[in-house]
Amino acid sequence: MNILVCISKTPDTTAKIAFVEGNTKFDENGVQWIINPYDEWYSLVRAIELKEKNPNVIIHLITVGGADTEPIIRKALALGGDEAIRVNNTSNDSMVVAQEIAAVAKGGAYDMILTGKETIDYNSASIGSMLCALLDTTFIPNAISLDVNGNTAIVKREIEGGEETCETNIPFILSCQKGMAEQRIPNMRGIMAARTKPLKVLEATIHNETTSIQQFDIPPAKSGVKLVDPSNMDELVRLLKEEAKVI
Repeated sequence: MNILVCISKTPDTTAKIAFVEGNTKFDENGVQWIINPYDEWYSLVRAIELKEKNPNVIIHLITVGGADTEPIIRKALALGGDEAIRVNNTSNDSMVVAQEIAAVAKGGAYDMILTGKETIDYNSASIGSMLCALLDTTFIPNAISLDVNGNTAIVKREIEGGEETCETNIPFILSCQKGMAEQRIPNMRGIMAARTKPLKVLEATIHNETTSIQQFDIPPAKSGVKLVDPSNMDELVRLLKEEAKVI
């Protein structure tokens, strides 16, 4: 069984967010970069768990980005990936990213493609559905568990107000979220082995961007808390109506 796991580079959740050049570009100075947690903790770790149960499973990693993403994908190799592919394209257009991944996937005969539910920087949650359209295969989003038996997979996913259990045949695409697996830390053996594992670099083939970033905006600072005397319900109602605008 061949599994392709999509890996994204994102800022650490503790990074201070700032923008430069008239709020048109993210300021990367001093930013610590990590594997997108949804990709690492859930998609990749679940793929590794499947490999631990079946040694015939092969895990390929793919990222779309510049050379600065290589430390991130090396960490993913240290966790348990077998081989990595970096497509040398720095586009922020989700469709371009999906097209680059689809081009690789078409030649890889993958039984499943795993992505995180979303990236923690752009939160677009779009790559899985785009891959579904480009590859014309089954896509199940927001998965919280995955069990594979031969050519059949049982997937549980979150839906509004509950959970849904789906059954599908391979090949398929899955976007994974909390519940799918538990975070792991690379051990020394994995770190050393990652240095010699294959990391193939492919040149970009997609250049037709359809979207571009015009401007970033930081959310307005939160106002201070207003305390209202319990006996002054009229004032509380006025604040909720005129300032909070929730009634």
